[in-house]
This record gives sequence, C-alpha cells and structure tokens, in this order.
Amino acid sequence: MTPLDWIVLVGYLAGTLAVGLLLGKLVKSTRDLFSAGRNSPWWMSGLSAFMTMFSANTFVVWGGIAYTHGLVAVVINLCYGIAAILVGFTVAGRWSRLDIRSPAEYIERRYGRKALHFYTWFMMAYRLVGTGGALYAIALISITVMSEENGASLATPLFLNTAIITFAVVIVAYTMVGGLWAVLVTDTLQFIILNLAVLFVIPLLLLDMGGLGEISTRIPEGFLSLTSSRYTWFFLAGWVAIHYFMIGAEWAFVQRFLCVRSPSEARKGTFLFGGLYLFSPFLWLLPPLLWRLKVPLPPDADPVIALQMAETAYILSCKSVLPAGMLGLMLAGLFSATASMISSQLNVFSNVLTNDIYRAFDRRGGDERHMLKAGRLFTVLLGVLIAVIALLTPAFGGAAKVIIGVTEVMVVPLLAPSLAGLIFRRLDARAIWITVCVCFPLSVIGRFTHLFEGLWLAQSTFTGVVLPIIITGVLLIINRKSSPSAPLPLLPVSSVPHPDGIQSAHILPIQIIGWSLLTSGFTLIVLVPFNVLHQMALLVGGIPVVTIGVLILRMASTAKSKFAILRS
Repeated sequence: MTPLDWIVLVGYLAGTLAVGLLLGKLVKSTRDLFSAGRNSPWWMSGLSAFMTMFSANTFVVWGGIAYTHGLVAVVINLCYGIAAILVGFTVAGRWSRLDIRSPAEYIERRYGRKALHFYTWFMMAYRLVGTGGALYAIALISITVMSEENGASLATPLFLNTAIITFAVVIVAYTMVGGLWAVLVTDTLQFIILNLAVLFVIPLLLLDMGGLGEISTRIPEGFLSLTSSRYTWFFLAGWVAIHYFMIGAEWAFVQRFLCVRSPSEARKGTFLFGGLYLFSPFLWLLPPLLWRLKVPLPPDADPVIALQMAETAYILSCKSVLPAGMLGLMLAGLFSATASMISSQLNVFSNVLTNDIYRAFDRRGGDERHMLKAGRLFTVLLGVLIAVIALLTPAFGGAAKVIIGVTEVMVVPLLAPSLAGLIFRRLDARAIWITVCVCFPLSVIGRFTHLFEGLWLAQSTFTGVVLPIIITGVLLIINRKSSPSAPLPLLPVSSVPHPDGIQSAHILPIQIIGWSLLTSGFTLIVLVPFNVLHQMALLVGGIPVVTIGVLILRMASTAKSKFAILRS
C-alpha cells in the first residue's frame, strides 16, 4: 500500500460517514429511519437490493470457486438474477401494497406474536453471526493487502482488531443517523465504487496477459463448462428456489419493497436488481478466472495451498495490475460490499426491535421522538454486538461455519410459509411449526451424520428446498378455510407522498451521487502524474466518470427547479 492508496481509502471512509450524517436531515420519524418514508426512488431500491447480496466473502468464496471450477461460478451467481426477476413478477408488488412498518409486523398480523418472536430471535441470531463474520473477513483482507511488500505482516491481533473497530464505527454511525436513507444512498455509492474498481482491473489484466488470443491457449479442460460434478443442474435449480424465497421474503429485501411509493416501483426495482445479476457476475468474477490462467493451480498442490490460492485469487489479481492509489479504491470496493450487507441487517433488526418488540412495552404510548431515539440506540447496540462477534471470530474456529451451515438449510423452511401466507389465506401458524420441526432436524441429521447416506434425505437441496415446498403445498390442500388471523392492512391505491417530501427524498440523494461520481472521477485524474505506466488508463477511466457526475448534477438541478415551480 502506497501513501496514495491510504489517502484514497481513508477519504472514502470519511466520505461515507459524511453522507450518512448529511442524510440524517431526512429522518424525522421511525418511518423515515426504517422505510425511508416510502419515498425511495425505485432505481435506488433496486441497486441497494443488488448490493445487499454482497460482502467481502463474495469475492473470497465465489472468487475461489471461479478460480477452482471456472465458469460454473458465474452460472451459480446468474441464479440470483433469475430468482429476483421471478420475485418481481410474483410478490414484490404484494409486499409494497401492505401498510406495515416492517416485515416483522406482517409476521405478527399474519401468524401471531409467538411466530414474531420465533422469526425475530432466530433470524437475528444467524444473521448477526454472518455479518460479524463478514466484518472480520473485510478487516482481515484489508490488513493482508496493507502488509508491506518486504514481507512484514500487519495481520496481528492489534492491527486486525483496530481495523474491525474502525470499519464497525463507520458503518454503525451512518446507519444510526441516516437510517434506511443512508443505507440506500451509500449502497448506490458502493455500487459505483465497486464496479469502477472492477471495470478498471479487467482491461489491465487482459493487457498484462497478452490479449484474448494468448489467453485462449491457456484455458484448462472443462474450465468453461456451465456445470460440474459438484454444481449440477439440480443444484442450480435448488439455488434459484432458495434465493427466490430469500429475495422474496427475507426481511432485508422486503424492506426494499416497502420503501418505494407503489407496487409498480417495487417491481421495477426488483427487475433492475435481477437484470444486473444476469450480466454483472461475468464482470466481477472475470479477475479470478483470468488469474487461474495466469497462475495455474499445480496438479499436485496440497489442499491447504490450493484453498489459499483460490481464496486470494481475486485480491492478488487486482493487486498485480492496479496503479498506485487504485489499490485503495479496490479495498474501498470490498469494504463497500461488506458495509452494504451489514448496514442492511442493522437497519432491519433495529426496526424490528423498535417497532415490533419495544413499542409494545413502551409506557409513553409510542411517542415518535422517543421511538426514534430508541431505534438509533438499538442500531448502536446491534453494531456493538456485530463488532464483538467479529473480534471473537478467530476463537470460534469451526463453530461459526457450523452455525452458518445449519442456518443455510433453514432459508426455505423459514421463508416458504411466510411467502405463501402473503398469497394464500388458507395457511395459519401451524405451517411454520410443522415445516421447521420436520425439515430442520432432517437437514441437520443429513448434513452432519451418515444416517441417510445414499438417500434423498442426505441431500441438503432436498431437505432444505424441496421438502418444505412439498409440506407447504400439502398444508394448502388440507386447509380449505381461510386463516382466522386479522386481515392485512393495505395502502390506498391513491397514496402519493406530498411533493415537498418527494423533492427532498429524490433530489438530495441524486445530488450526493452526482458529487460522489465527480469526486471519484477527479481522483482517477489526480492519480495520473503518480503513475507513469497507467496514465492513459486513468484518464480513460476518470474523464467519463466526471462527465456522468456533471450530467447527474445538472439533472438534479433541473428537477429541483421543476419542483419549485410546482410548489409555487
């Protein structure tokens, strides 16, 4: 890491924090804090949902699979796009029609208070462990990349813990002050930074490796296959199903459907999310794919060495070609991916704790100013808990992997009744208890024992995906009558926010994005004198980004003038 890389990284962290503080002016109530006052532009909701799928583990895990197995890693990630588009056609609009503060409120109204507590505490437990692990991963990656080239390592407990705490403070601060607005806008900025870093790496790698003609001669046998012995078509079908339920019913994604103004905007945002995932994996998985061709995996490589080469493929491919200053931008992109996931979970669960748990015990009758303070306090407390989990991750050893592995098989058993209850009135709370009590034990036994060896029950795809869908379908057939639960509240079709609210909600985020693009473009141009070998690449990357930033700022200025005329 050069001083320029440090300046870029620190500048990015400071800018992210400043954006969150600036967006705090839009937060006047818990509805603003947790659902952006239902004023979010659809494209911002879609980009935020897209970024919520990312974390530092995305590049470590999927980059490793790309390096080891080839193009199949891209195909697996295309499944997210298919699942998101299916959600857009089926349930995104239904969620948006509900007049609720949070997805947890839907669970309580639809299935009762016991189901609410079960979903809240179970989902919070495994999600916080996952986010803590992601925070640890980005801190470890950052410290590893920051290590001196002469072999001196910064990856000591002191530096690692300092990085964890620093990253946690930035994420918690902007989420606490700016709420979902900060999450949405910073997710959009993180989308820009991440893709800017990736798009910069790809041509440099291609040039470094001699062009496409030279690369085509190095492709290993089977490297371009769409499936493998481990990742079969059956696995891919199950992966689409799992993520259909995840995107369609997991609370972080449902929040994106609830923050826009109408069902049509919820659908458009989800289609944007899905459309991006139908081509973007080709871009951000190309560096580890190319790295495999440049640094082949030795045929007799030790499994530990092979795993290390796979998991560091993305980082090393970027580090090998990036000019001074751009390595800091690449780290900012990795931090962006992790920050998006963590801030989303912070906002989701502080919303649940505030509106669905604490509000019932509040003696002040749910005073809005008091609830807003409580929401921010819960955000801080959850952030501290995530940081503690990250700090303790080395001590967990394999335990964290076991916990995450167990909860992975719970996605469909948990979310299938929730999603089906949105469409069919015939399901009651028994659907949750039966599905979970049958599928979870079978999944655990099949995953960690040899009791079902050779049977369908030994496959997590069957017990974690197919079986819960079958159980939910059988319960729908058996239950001929509608559930006695209270009717779900719907927003009036004519519900349109006040023009003043639309102006502040749309113009300020657009202005922030425009200025951020302008700053990013100028950063690339400023780096030109410090990089003799990559001056043209920096100019080619910087000038279009500056131009786009100027155009967005002009568009925001024009929109602001139109709103001023409308108000007068």
